[in-house]
Amino acid sequence: MVEAVMLWNEPNNLSHWDFKIDPDWKKFAEMAIAAGKAIRSVNPELPIVLGGISPIDPNFIQLMGSHGILNAVDVVAIHGFPLDWNHWNVNEWPAKVDEIRAVTKLPVWISEVGASSFGAEEVQLFGLQRMSELLLGNVERIHWYSLFDLPASWTATTRHKEAEGSAYYRHYYMGLLREDETPKMAAAEFPEGLGICQWFHYEDHRLDSAVEWLHRLKVRYLRTGVSWADSHRENAELWFDRQMKALEPFNTTLTLCFTPEHLGIAPHYTSPPKDPNTFAEFAQWAVSRYAPAPVRTNSAYAMPEEMAAPSVLR
Repeated sequence: MVEAVMLWNEPNNLSHWDFKIDPDWKKFAEMAIAAGKAIRSVNPELPIVLGGISPIDPNFIQLMGSHGILNAVDVVAIHGFPLDWNHWNVNEWPAKVDEIRAVTKLPVWISEVGASSFGAEEVQLFGLQRMSELLLGNVERIHWYSLFDLPASWTATTRHKEAEGSAYYRHYYMGLLREDETPKMAAAEFPEGLGICQWFHYEDHRLDSAVEWLHRLKVRYLRTGVSWADSHRENAELWFDRQMKALEPFNTTLTLCFTPEHLGIAPHYTSPPKDPNTFAEFAQWAVSRYAPAPVRTNSAYAMPEEMAAPSVLR
């Protein structure tokens, strides 16, 4: 079940949104607000989450407020990895949450938190235990990143790739499970109430195994995504349908992001789109198909037949 939809991922991170093209984030705001309206037209009750920010920056949330985005969403989200990439101590997590709460009345979710086993599995286990102690009960939704290690043959989504040194290679060790799907030390200590963030690539071979492991770990809350860029692949709709059908048992936050190259101002998945309404159309399609409003007889919220999952994928 899709419990929320998230607009983009890390919009204040150059690896995910090209703010050299959009330095004041006005194009992002236009796109997000248009998508929010499109989603409300399909399912007005579905919570909309602003893409989790990284770094955690209250000034960015205030900027989003000045652009009107906070009026278009129901939740803001943050990401933090103090044992791997952030320049703050793990024990500062509650203070980081409070920094965001100080500038918005919206609920704050943590849509990515994690620790790599790059140096040692014991470090990841410590990170899981300490961050769970600090955050469970303080924040409504927390998604641990991630279930699987990134396969060594795949490319991590970062700006400078291998030039980042060990910071880049940590991306490959964030999972509770190794690439061969054997569990690490932290998997045995995964706490009740903590969610998982797991991205699935197009036709990802790990999908069925992921579902099995999510059940084994007693995970209720999941964050994943469907890629706007991938929606233009051949048979994308079939893959998305299979993915979302497999994930129905979980309360899922569905992230929508990644610009198709031919629709971007620049030919890159981080680029603002030439026309913000193209993302809104994709968001409307995704929600119509995977999170439509419940049909209520004799209700203004009953979905007209003509709104049922139009296909914008090609």
